[in-house]
Amino acid sequence: MTPLLRVVTLPPTLLGSEAIRFAEEVRRRGANVLEVRTDLHAPEAVDGQALARVLPLLISERGKPLPSSWMEAATYVDRDVTVSVEVPSSKWRLVASHHAARPLSSDEALCLWEQTLPANAWVKHVEPLGPSSRVEELLETQSRLIARFGAGRVTVLGMGPAALPARVVLARRNALDYVAAGGSWSAAPGQRLLDDAVRELRAVERGTARGGASRLGILGTSIVHSRSPRIHRQPFDRIDIPEDGPVEELVDSLLPHYAGFAVTSPFKLRLARHTRAPLEAINTLVRRGNRWESFNTDVAGARAVLERLGAREVFVLGDGGSTAALRAIAPEAGVQLRVLKRSEVHEPLRGAGLWTWPDRIAPPEGLRFDGARVAVIAYGAPGRRVAQEIARRGGTPVMLGSAWFIAQARRQRELWESAT
Repeated sequence: MTPLLRVVTLPPTLLGSEAIRFAEEVRRRGANVLEVRTDLHAPEAVDGQALARVLPLLISERGKPLPSSWMEAATYVDRDVTVSVEVPSSKWRLVASHHAARPLSSDEALCLWEQTLPANAWVKHVEPLGPSSRVEELLETQSRLIARFGAGRVTVLGMGPAALPARVVLARRNALDYVAAGGSWSAAPGQRLLDDAVRELRAVERGTARGGASRLGILGTSIVHSRSPRIHRQPFDRIDIPEDGPVEELVDSLLPHYAGFAVTSPFKLRLARHTRAPLEAINTLVRRGNRWESFNTDVAGARAVLERLGAREVFVLGDGGSTAALRAIAPEAGVQLRVLKRSEVHEPLRGAGLWTWPDRIAPPEGLRFDGARVAVIAYGAPGRRVAQEIARRGGTPVMLGSAWFIAQARRQRELWESAT
């Protein structure tokens, strides 16, 4: 089962005609419902009737009363069960919601839903995820609410910086899927992107989606531009968590639900240690029964980039997971590496090199190049930003991110097909 409706919330900065354009854009990309919340917009800030001509409106009462002008345009109305479950007109469908302040046991959660609701009301239960190991608790809460209210009426959501994979596992039986349009704002921490949700739906419709507990995903920080969800078989989740997030606990808790993960910056070293890999860094996890087996297919990417760069002596900026792959393949490729940490960059660099720092990390202020050819192994917008930095500092960027990415992704695909 997939969610009945994909709900996108109108960002608080968008007013008037900008709000209309946003609604048109997310409709084109596959949204079914536009949510407008009373805590994010004043009644006069948006035209409810104009928005409703683009997408069905879900009007959510959050602390401030529901404006009559919005109510006239609404198809769905969200009200907190602790405030009211009354809907003034039969033309509206109620979303009865409860937003818990702390993680709840399933027994505690069920106690919140003792009251009688309108026969066709949707039930929306939201709580902080807490420890990643609570995925199973939320799944039990979802199952028990479905048993009480019926399939197709229940939505259970976890919230938090590491909640995305819990939300997508829950989404398999949820009625509503609250997703983010993209950019710098989302309505709640842990939301996945609308484009990723639609990509999975299309795969389900074509009959090409993986089934059961065979989801895949990419784990990293600031990975909105990752191409992995676009090239690998669906469902493939973009799990963007903070650099200090509990990634070890997260992958352990998701073992029953995922067949494998791609691992990118900054978790390649941490997960190598956690999985007791015989490698300095890993970029791929594959489920083997009740454990994770780890691999580093970045070696294939490193080989491709060193071959394209065509130099026998290469300096490397940064000493993280990508550099570990370069070290592993350099002797075989006949390349001598000079690995430079941030504190070791003092004089202008010449010759050929590789930039491995993520673009979210500021390079040393004193970094300069004296005509050096510097390979960029990021791609998309991050790769372009790195290239601009290299040129600004006197170097010539060589865009090799796609070569690295494609070479390592081919090997990842082979490994994931062997998951058990």
